[in-house]
Amino acid sequence: MLKLLVIGIGAGNPEHMTVQAIKALNRADIVLLPRKGSAKEDLAELRREICRRFLENGNTRIVEFDLPQRDGSETYLKSVDDWHGAIAATYRDLLAREVPGGGTAAFLVWGDPSLYDSTLRILDRLRTTHSMEFALEVIPGITSVQALAASHAMPLNTVGNPVLVTTGRKLKDAPPDAADTIVVMLDGDMSFRHVAQDAYDIFWGAYLGLEQEMIVAGDLAEKSGEIEAKRTAARDENGWIMDVYVLRRKGGKPSG
Repeated sequence: MLKLLVIGIGAGNPEHMTVQAIKALNRADIVLLPRKGSAKEDLAELRREICRRFLENGNTRIVEFDLPQRDGSETYLKSVDDWHGAIAATYRDLLAREVPGGGTAAFLVWGDPSLYDSTLRILDRLRTTHSMEFALEVIPGITSVQALAASHAMPLNTVGNPVLVTTGRKLKDAPPDAADTIVVMLDGDMSFRHVAQDAYDIFWGAYLGLEQEMIVAGDLAEKSGEIEAKRTAARDENGWIMDVYVLRRKGGKPSG
């Protein structure tokens, strides 16, 4: 019987690994470690470092592979759907080759597998599209949202009010009015520039948990340019960036 472990590994600091995650890692026959090209080699190396630190099962094999790249020439939803299909086919072939008689394979997922990650959706395609049978176990992890709040020593919510989690694309299209706290993920276009600058404070962070972590907090109108400059310089220097931020409508009071 094939079993798949989807393990949340945190926001980038190997010390984000929970005891549950470490135990799951050591139950695996293989660990599938994706490569995303030379520009993002740091991401593969962080997964390797997690394995070096915590993998004590001498029988566990690490299998590295090249992850298919998304074609951005089509509409966003179509390109993502095609990309996920290509990744599912890659997983199918890897699992058939590496654990042909069944066994346990582990996927190491940034943050938490259930928040803004598509691994679980892609694995579902193995069942629906490729007719693969397997047992699935998900091990939760620390998200970038948690790491951001911790780095700023702040609660996400204000008393009696909701927290909205959205994407940069949605924020740019229609800035929400319903929530006084907005968590923005997957924002490559710095969409905070498109909301009312004088209406919000911003709490921003990049490379959370890593040596190069940087955070900025304050009035959005005052900090927007600083964040843009830091983000652009860091992306140029590192070849990639992972960031997340909270917009807090002015007048919102932290919960106690």
